[in-house]
Amino acid sequence: MISKAVVEALQKFVPSENILLQEPMAGHTTFRIGGPADCFLLLESEEQLKKVQKYLYLVGVPFFILGNGSNLLVRDEGYGGVILQIGKKMSRIAVQGCHIVAQAGATMGQVAHAALEHGLTGLEFASGIPGTVGGGVVMNAGAYGGEMSQIVTEVRVVNREGETLELDNATMEFGYRTSIIKHNPFTVTEVDFSLEHGDREAIRQKMDELGAKRREKQPLEYPSAGSTFKRPEGHFAGQLIMEAGFRGFQVGGAKVSDKHCGFIVNTGEATARDVREIIEEVQRRVKERFHVELETEVVFLGWEDI
Repeated sequence: MISKAVVEALQKFVPSENILLQEPMAGHTTFRIGGPADCFLLLESEEQLKKVQKYLYLVGVPFFILGNGSNLLVRDEGYGGVILQIGKKMSRIAVQGCHIVAQAGATMGQVAHAALEHGLTGLEFASGIPGTVGGGVVMNAGAYGGEMSQIVTEVRVVNREGETLELDNATMEFGYRTSIIKHNPFTVTEVDFSLEHGDREAIRQKMDELGAKRREKQPLEYPSAGSTFKRPEGHFAGQLIMEAGFRGFQVGGAKVSDKHCGFIVNTGEATARDVREIIEEVQRRVKERFHVELETEVVFLGWEDI
């Protein structure tokens, strides 16, 4: 439980109306699942982030950086720390020639559509990804042959001392669903994308085509965290899960999608425990049958990692 003294200290850095206590996390994840966070902060600027993050490190209070909550499963009992949301209040997008500079709270879709409006190509793959730019950079988000590493030139981050650093593409150490930020105490505040001029109608058509593919192949009608598992080398997670007999497998309100077995969906009343039970059973049986370790793409908050 966050102490009164910590809350009072946070009020010196963030307006009181942006500090929410016992905030249900189900309203802040695409899974629509999760118990209350002890303290939830809506950040409005990099300066606020610097002060808050430095203070929380100093006093040893756990915190978690949240974007759109698109790959997050929060424990039913909630999170005993501080959530720092970089979202709508830090989502400015600026277009400068062939470059787009976006704050970390802008969604991938918003940046892709800004590129479309200015006739810039390279971000079409991102138009249907539900996460924020910050989260997308951290995990090197990608789809349909495109990924962040191909178009990111510079990432602005804040470290635990409250200092600002500029990381170029090589320094980011991008890999499959990873980057240097996943292994260091850095928080993304801004991203510079380098794109190319293209035909606006061709860009729009490609985005429409990718959108149609998503609607056809993915269970977008249900809350989920997107792909539950990373792609194992030499395999496709969804195919292994299907071949292991899990299509439509259900625990409580959570279910392996009939449409795409790589997705676990919330059919309406799923708990985090329901989802975790499915994940553990899928991992166990796929390893048993195919000798393949399925690693989760979903991040677990409020309990030990699976």
